Amino acid sequence: MTFEELGLEERLVKATSELGFVNPTTIQEKAIPVLLSGTKDFIGLAQTGTGKTAAFGLPLLQLISEEKRSPQALVVCPTRELCLQIVSEIELFKKHMRGIQVVAVYGGASIGQQIRDLKRGVQIVVATPGRLIDLIERKAINLEEISYVTLDEADEMLNMGFQDDIEFILQNTPKRESTWLFSATMPTEIRKVSKRYMKEPLEVTVGKMNTGNKNIDHQYFVTSAQHRYQALKRLIDFNPGIYGIIFTRTKADAQDIAEKLTREGYDIDALHGDLSQQQRDKVMGQFRDKSLQLLIATDVAARGIDVQGITHVINYELPDDPEVYTHRSGRTGRAGNTGICMSIVHTRELYRLKQIAQMVQAPFHKMEIPTGKDVCRKQFFSFMDKLLQADISHGDYETYVPMLAEKFADISKEEVLKRVAAMEFDRFLKYYENAEDLNIREVRRDPRERNLRVDDRRSGGDDRGAGRQRDRREYSSGGNSGGGGNNTRLFVNLGTKDGFYKASFLQFILDMSDLRKEVLGRIDMKEMNSWIEIESGAAKQMIRALDGKNYKGRRIRMNDANSR
Repeated sequence: MTFEELGLEERLVKATSELGFVNPTTIQEKAIPVLLSGTKDFIGLAQTGTGKTAAFGLPLLQLISEEKRSPQALVVCPTRELCLQIVSEIELFKKHMRGIQVVAVYGGASIGQQIRDLKRGVQIVVATPGRLIDLIERKAINLEEISYVTLDEADEMLNMGFQDDIEFILQNTPKRESTWLFSATMPTEIRKVSKRYMKEPLEVTVGKMNTGNKNIDHQYFVTSAQHRYQALKRLIDFNPGIYGIIFTRTKADAQDIAEKLTREGYDIDALHGDLSQQQRDKVMGQFRDKSLQLLIATDVAARGIDVQGITHVINYELPDDPEVYTHRSGRTGRAGNTGICMSIVHTRELYRLKQIAQMVQAPFHKMEIPTGKDVCRKQFFSFMDKLLQADISHGDYETYVPMLAEKFADISKEEVLKRVAAMEFDRFLKYYENAEDLNIREVRRDPRERNLRVDDRRSGGDDRGAGRQRDRREYSSGGNSGGGGNNTRLFVNLGTKDGFYKASFLQFILDMSDLRKEVLGRIDMKEMNSWIEIESGAAKQMIRALDGKNYKGRRIRMNDANSR
């Protein structure tokens, strides 16, 4: 099928042809004919990098009036980067529609300038929720005449806490003829919003809901927790042409690892919530023009990033929410390209990896962390390839050849090559000379993993329901109900100020105590302290494991909350 056959007008078809778009992607093919009606609510579930911007951008350009100089279409997205990217793409599509104006409004930039842009007259507004609400409250934007509202990356917006903002925006567009929602996943919160504000929406799923991009090779490497950083370095060194994003759970980890790798000579910088907009723009600019080979980021900071050509995504730590893995891995393998998503895990995380694999519905390949010799060999071959491909056509090299020949007259070609290799590889050879094996060879099976394997073996039999029940009980967010008289309430002087949130705190106390999740009940987290309900028989083991230990230089204090 061609774009013309989808029902697009001639000017838009001409623009897509000039951009090199011949055949629409699956989401474009399914969405555009429906959206062109202008009256049908629509839900499109598709992974990032599948062409969603064109799927809603092209119909918007065809539906709005060029003569009317007031906002007619509103696109809401989670981040500044995505906001600018959408505007950039729509600008390309409207190349032959001179009368249409598009403006981006987002936080971190001059609101005065954005208000002036709006007053000049625009038909399409692309906005982040916070700045849009600011403009609504200042009465600087009138949404009364908005006919079409698009929510792009809706699941990301809900993950970032924008649910109330989205509902406020939808309440302030009373005359909209249709609402279009695009998302990679479909959490229950989005389902609730769609039921409340959309009328009998047509739902289209490209691929299976919540599954990952099939162009991505998912790999994992098993090592001990203390070897995680060395494993990361080794994976980077083993992939000389890597251009990728490394994900960490916390901004402290992102900054710490970026500083370590920078000191060791890597072109890397960190992207996290403590950066000002100006600093963030600078880092992203350097990453886009490939001055930086690697970007290390937290999930919140990386949302909305769309950079072409990313070869690798590395999970320094697995995300606490399995759905976040889909968003992380979706940074690579975009626009039909292939990509690799690597995860560094320790043995206690294998059951979580299994959960993620089941959700993504793609094979995860267990790989060996390269040895020191493997890394040196790979770097050596990469250097040889660069040497052979070096462009010597420009420059007056012939002038210097006689001098070089005279200088090296008494040295063989092999000796010259050895010296070149020594100059290039001295650091690598010394670093990896006595490098240890970082792989965990013999895995002590975690009971949770055994349960998962048993469920797998029974997947074709009559116990499937029981297996699913067991999984739900084991991985539910609250553990057991916490009711009954056989529970103890523990106090611990760790809280959200220490960089924890519920899922990461849960994983931390389980890792430290070697207990199973079923023994836990309710967890109440405050800024400085937390309270944990736990089966009385396991309370002493948890206190022994945590009380008196250190966390980031602070002594952990844990005791029975009811005792003095």
